[in-house]
Amino acid sequence: MGDLRVLNGAMARLPDDQVTTRLAELPEWERQGDEIVRSYQAPSFLEGVAFVSRLAELAEAANHHPDIDIRWRTVRIALTTHDDGGLSDKDFVLAGQIDATFTAG
Repeated sequence: MGDLRVLNGAMARLPDDQVTTRLAELPEWERQGDEIVRSYQAPSFLEGVAFVSRLAELAEAANHHPDIDIRWRTVRIALTTHDDGGLSDKDFVLAGQIDATFTAG
């Protein structure tokens, strides 16, 4: 899903045109300000919680932690790179991994 760009030890904030290009690779995600968001519909509440547990492991391994909201069977994920004040490659890489985890679940 692309190389991570690093500037002075931090991720580089992506310009708007690159955000648009990266979002085209993740059709279920949408931009809301300085975040990308997606909602997943799980077959049951327990399966939604199990999905959150799997994605928590991905987030911890990447040291990149999304905002997660669970509402019965709906799991909403929001990603942004707070240290950069916006979206970076790190957000899009993790979004792709989360999609794969949901599909594989």
